[in-house]
Amino acid sequence: MANLVLISHRLCPYVQRAAIALTEKSASFERVHVDLSAKPDWFIAISPLGKTPVLKVNETAIFESAVILEFLEETLPHPLHPPDPLRRAEHRSWIEFGSAVLNDIAGFYSAPDETAFASKTRALTGKFQQIESRLGEGPYFVGAAFSLVDAAFGPVFRYLDVFDQIGDFGMLAGLNKVAAWRRALKARPSVRGAVDGDYEERLRRFLRARGAHLSSLMARRG
Repeated sequence: MANLVLISHRLCPYVQRAAIALTEKSASFERVHVDLSAKPDWFIAISPLGKTPVLKVNETAIFESAVILEFLEETLPHPLHPPDPLRRAEHRSWIEFGSAVLNDIAGFYSAPDETAFASKTRALTGKFQQIESRLGEGPYFVGAAFSLVDAAFGPVFRYLDVFDQIGDFGMLAGLNKVAAWRRALKARPSVRGAVDGDYEERLRRFLRARGAHLSSLMARRG
């Protein structure tokens, strides 16, 4: 058995994807957190892009969450991709779509003013509407089977859990399938366990410190 060490940042959604997949595959792994604002030399040496996650497999380091997910899929039991090549390709496409949603989320919480904030809110609403049109009966992306697409979207909805405490931004209004998917992922043990117990408070501190429009909304709420 390879020795697996997941190099993490406590708020990184891409780390969560890897942690969810490792848990779903019943893999034994160690988790090491780094401070990305003060990157240690050993981390810079194994992460050429200076980002998390990094997965150390014995003495070899691999980086980028999509690469890590594919490596885990190729080397560990309990497949999370469908067996059909076309369906696998479709799932990889939706994982990339999930990354685009995360990029819009970053734009949402970083928007400097009300105009930019409204633009990012519309962009996210549009993406969730696209997802609504793709989802089936659930509870997961392709029905009863949990997949890597689900692992990719668990961190997306975790952001929304905190955003909902700040205000009602209407991004999921009328999207019943997306709302049901969100609930199913929130209840999944691997998704719940992908972050520490103080994740929400850490995220709130991070958002308040951004000095963005969302930060001002948080300040008004006290």
